[in-house]
Amino acid sequence: MELAHSLLLNEDALAQITEAKRPVFIFEWLRFLDKVLVAANKVDVKEKQKKLVEQLTGLISSAPGPPTRKLLAKNLATLYSIGDTFTVFHTLDKCNDIIKSKDDTPVYLPTKLAAVACVGAFYEKMGRMLGSSFPDTINNLLKALKSAESQGRGEILLSLQKVLSGLGGAAASCHRDIYKNARSLLTDRSMAVRCAVAKCLLELQNEAVFMWTTELENVATLCFKALEGSNYGVRVAVAKLLGTVMATALMPKQAAVMRQNVKRATLDEVLELMATGFLRGGSGFLKSGGEMLKGGASVSREVRVGVTQAYVVFVTTLGGQWLERNFATFLSHVLDLVSHPRATQTHVEAVYSRRCVSFMLRATLGGLLGEKAQIAAGKEICQAISKQMRAVGKEDGGEISRFRALQ
Repeated sequence: MELAHSLLLNEDALAQITEAKRPVFIFEWLRFLDKVLVAANKVDVKEKQKKLVEQLTGLISSAPGPPTRKLLAKNLATLYSIGDTFTVFHTLDKCNDIIKSKDDTPVYLPTKLAAVACVGAFYEKMGRMLGSSFPDTINNLLKALKSAESQGRGEILLSLQKVLSGLGGAAASCHRDIYKNARSLLTDRSMAVRCAVAKCLLELQNEAVFMWTTELENVATLCFKALEGSNYGVRVAVAKLLGTVMATALMPKQAAVMRQNVKRATLDEVLELMATGFLRGGSGFLKSGGEMLKGGASVSREVRVGVTQAYVVFVTTLGGQWLERNFATFLSHVLDLVSHPRATQTHVEAVYSRRCVSFMLRATLGGLLGEKAQIAAGKEICQAISKQMRAVGKEDGGEISRFRALQ
């Protein structure tokens, strides 16, 4: 493998080894290139750039596997950012032509995925340096998204995330198109696609003001539905999206406020939206209304755990000072959650809800507040417990369940 450790691919050595070992040889060369390219002399890189670009772009059509295509895309983007950018548009057009191809056979799929990965890497690394070519690129990716299978959908969404990251506010004209095409995939059957959508929308909300203003309720509902039947990876990704969007709605970025007249959501509105997910899950209004008439159906554990993680992301994003100032409101809210009839329909469900709320308090109070603030928060909790203890025996069963929750 020492023969693979050179700036240019050793084609003579590659030709001499067996067919089965060639992918390993290429991968080893790409790993070496990833390390040496950023540290190499720029003059040497520019001298060999033409040949290096030919070798790397030639690998796109060699049906590379996932690790190889990631390194390939990263090295191509790094090469253009270090060296000359004269041929970057030619390479970008070549990748777009591959993505547009009508060939949907499994044999051609790795080539398409490699082209998609390269497009994302180019925009992530160079961003606005690529000029006004992004509308065509984004439209091309969105068209491919509609007909792609699960692996393709995931790669395209991750590529769109990188495009948004590199362009920032410059891609504002395409934000709604990306949102409309991506939001329905948040409930995709493939867990990998759900993760990719959540990451893409998380990047989108940094600049797309509509996501945490006019579309806030729709985003929350989609997140609740995405958590149904989810795995750990999906819960982490969706919780980060939901918590971040809610925090941004409450305290929008100054740049976004300056650009347009943004109506800020109130704390009560945000907490009420999140409580809907914790208590009702992803059910629509009509469905939840029917369930309430029948006595109510329990929320799946995946949804409740996901929303719990979103609460932690929400508070963590807002920071320790915000929590210190608003702790009384936050404590009252989580205690209302744990004592709500929909969270305590059965003994097991009540225990589960208590565990969720305990995690919220531990993760926020223990991780964000200093010693003095923790002592003050402890006193606040003790006062709440004392208040509920005095109410035992005097109030109805709802108050008793609230006290048991505090225990």
